Amino acid sequence: MKKSFHILAFAALIFVTVISCQRVPLTGRKQVVGLVSGDEMMKMSFLEYTGFIDTVKVVPANNAQSQMVARVGERIKKSVEDYLISNQLGYLLNGYQWEFRTVQNKELNAWCMPGGKVCFYTGILPICKTEEGIAVVMGHEVAHAIAEHGRERMSRAMLAQGFTQVGAIAAGVYTGDERVMEIAGQVLGIGSQVAGVLPNSRKQESEADKLGLIFMAMAGYNPNEAVEFWKRMAEAGKNSQKPPKLLSTHPTDELRIADMSKNMDKAMKYYYAYAKK
Repeated sequence: MKKSFHILAFAALIFVTVISCQRVPLTGRKQVVGLVSGDEMMKMSFLEYTGFIDTVKVVPANNAQSQMVARVGERIKKSVEDYLISNQLGYLLNGYQWEFRTVQNKELNAWCMPGGKVCFYTGILPICKTEEGIAVVMGHEVAHAIAEHGRERMSRAMLAQGFTQVGAIAAGVYTGDERVMEIAGQVLGIGSQVAGVLPNSRKQESEADKLGLIFMAMAGYNPNEAVEFWKRMAEAGKNSQKPPKLLSTHPTDELRIADMSKNMDKAMKYYYAYAKK
C-alpha cells in the first residue's frame, strides 16, 4: 500500500512539473512556474514591498540620483513593454505596477520584484558611475522579473514541500496556508537582514545577464558598458568579507564576462536598431 502511494505521489509530481512548464521570452528556456499564479505572486510581492518601503529611508524624488534611476527605469520599462507587446507577449505584464525607488543603504545591491517594483541602494550607485552603468543593473534586475524567476523559485520550493495540487494553488486556495506564506517570504525576502532567503540560481543569474544586455540595448544604452560594470563590481567584492548580493550566486567573473562577450553581438543589434529610430 505504501509503495503504491509513493508511486502515485511520484506520478503526480511528474504530471504537475510537466503541465506547469513555460518558456522564458528571448531565451526559450523551459521553467516550472505553474504552482503559483502570476497574480498571487504579485499580490505577495506588493505586500512585501510595502512593508519594506515603510521601514527604510527613501531618497526624495527630486534628488539627482533618484531622478537618474527613475529615468533609466522608465526607458527600459518602455522598451521591454514595446518588445513584449510587438511579439504578442504583452500578457506577461498584466498586473504590473512599475515603480523605481532609491533608498539610503550602503549595500551594493538593487532588485526588481515580481510586478515591477524596482529599488536601487545608494551604495551601488558609485559602482554604476553613469546612466549606462545604472542601465546594466536595471536591465539585469528587470530581466529577473520578466523571466518570472521569483515565481519559478517559489514553484520549485513548493514542489519540494510536496505541493501537487497545481490547480488549487494557482487559483489562490492556498494563499493563507502558513507553508505557502513561509516559502513566499523566503523567495521575496528583501534586505541584508532577512534570513533563509532563497537566492536566484546561477542559471537564472546567467539568464538575467543575457536578457539584461538586450533590455538595456533596446533602451538605447551601449551594452558594452556591462563588461566594465561587472569588472568594477568584482573589484569591489574583493575588498569585502563576503561578496555583494549581485555576485553571490554567479559563476566566476571570467566565465561571466566570457558569456557576456558571446551575447554582445546580439545585444548590439538592438542597440544599433535603437540608434536608427
